[in-house]
Amino acid sequence: MNWIESPTMTRVEHFLDLVTFRHELISSNLANVDTPGYRTQDVDFDGEMRRAEQRLEGDPVAPHVHEVKGLIERPDGNNVSLDRETLALAQVQLQYRAGVELLRNEIHMVQSAINEGK
Repeated sequence: MNWIESPTMTRVEHFLDLVTFRHELISSNLANVDTPGYRTQDVDFDGEMRRAEQRLEGDPVAPHVHEVKGLIERPDGNNVSLDRETLALAQVQLQYRAGVELLRNEIHMVQSAINEGK
């Protein structure tokens, strides 16, 4: 851990990594809305955050992707719901903004500490 890292910074980093990963999954789901047989994929966000906090430092974060069950399947076997995916996309965008704001606050605190020492 260097002088700028803190437990909060590490958590925010994991949070933003997971939000970005989920955004990619949602984008993939939306891109495959017309692909026959495509199954909606997602991650358990809360479970993955707990898992990321328990992992050893330096271990890569590889979230467990799962197929979303209980969605209405079309005759071609595709179960992507535009309503679900656009709602999830909005949620991910809000989470990302919140994570960036937390990161900005942490950096501001470090900057304040540096400036107070002068």
